[in-house]
Amino acid sequence: MITIRKALATDAPRLEELYVELENDGVFYQPQHFVMSPAGSRTKQVEEILSHDNQTILVAEDDGVVIGFAHLMVLHSKAVPCLKPESTVYLQDLVVTEAYRSRGIGTQMMDAIKEYGKAQGVDFLRTQVFPGNTDGMRYYERNGFAETMKTIECPL
Repeated sequence: MITIRKALATDAPRLEELYVELENDGVFYQPQHFVMSPAGSRTKQVEEILSHDNQTILVAEDDGVVIGFAHLMVLHSKAVPCLKPESTVYLQDLVVTEAYRSRGIGTQMMDAIKEYGKAQGVDFLRTQVFPGNTDGMRYYERNGFAETMKTIECPL
């Protein structure tokens, strides 16, 4: 049975392994921006995330084995006169290990992410997806996301 819970510091070694899967996607879709992290570097990052009041990591586990995670940040809009004040849960990272994909676990995680956001009293849930990641975009659309802005860039 799949359970979703907040990550613990003891989950860091397994999260390190899952970050490798996530980073492989980053390098595949945008090698101009992504490289693989040095071994062990993500463990320290996980510890830092768990120590912040505005961040958390939710993990999905199957019979005690962590099979996926979501890194979440609660963000507040800048105080700019033309912007409505709002808060969001920003979904920084989401991964389900490859052997467990297409089993509804991502949807279970998304439901837990939305519940987390509601409990935090935020207005929106936001994330980004690589333009070439059509499977990812379909997943997000199935979970209620819609494109509201495009990020564009120009190398210098």
